Amino acid sequence: MGFGMDVIDSFKIEDKVCIVTGVSSGLGVAFATALAEAGANVVVCARRREKLELNAKRISEQTGKKIIPITADVSNENDIANVVSETEREFGKIDILVNNAGIGSPKPSVDTTEKEWSDVITVNLTGAFLFSRDVAKSMIKNKVDGSIVNIVSIYGLSGDTIPSPAYYASKGALVNLTKALANEWAPYGIRVNAIAPGFFPSEMTASLQQDQNMMNYVKNRTPLGRMGNPDELKPALVLLASNAGSYITGHTLCVDGGWNSR
Repeated sequence: MGFGMDVIDSFKIEDKVCIVTGVSSGLGVAFATALAEAGANVVVCARRREKLELNAKRISEQTGKKIIPITADVSNENDIANVVSETEREFGKIDILVNNAGIGSPKPSVDTTEKEWSDVITVNLTGAFLFSRDVAKSMIKNKVDGSIVNIVSIYGLSGDTIPSPAYYASKGALVNLTKALANEWAPYGIRVNAIAPGFFPSEMTASLQQDQNMMNYVKNRTPLGRMGNPDELKPALVLLASNAGSYITGHTLCVDGGWNSR
């Protein structure tokens, strides 16, 4: 587990094998880059093949690590199974999973259809569960002391006036699923944690960034007074993925500029 390691060395994940979902854009790119920068080989997956492959090529060129893109929809159980089997075929094991893929449906509850609700829950919650389940099976089979990191949200921990009921519900459930899986899989040496980002620039927040009133609200509501930079999420992920976090499990780490300190 890395006991007695030098502090800096404990953050290194040289030649570990990682899977990161949702790497066609946004924060997923930062997460995959962080793991590669720390020394890992990374399988990246998303639905949009062209963007996924471009990002994989760029990350590989930047870091010198093997980055393998596999087109997959996390709401499709067969796609998940394929990513897991292809990763095992290429590398023989899986050490780290980052469940980052997510969607939202920003509209009032009274206008939300059953399909809109179901689509968000399926991607954000069910997809994360199915990926975690299949990766945990691989970790247990190969006797890997693995790490699973779920990307939740500040809105998995608190409410707000911005209407998006399915998103709030899915992320809140994912926080508690993180705790449940951490307890269930601890005997196998598998740690399960979550990161709750605040407001960061991404495709999901693009429309909000164009609304000056909304941006003023975010800045005034956030103690540090600004949105985050995606690079500020990287160290948090490496902490939870590496031996530096070997005694952390079932925890949700807020990287939110102090949003949830209020």
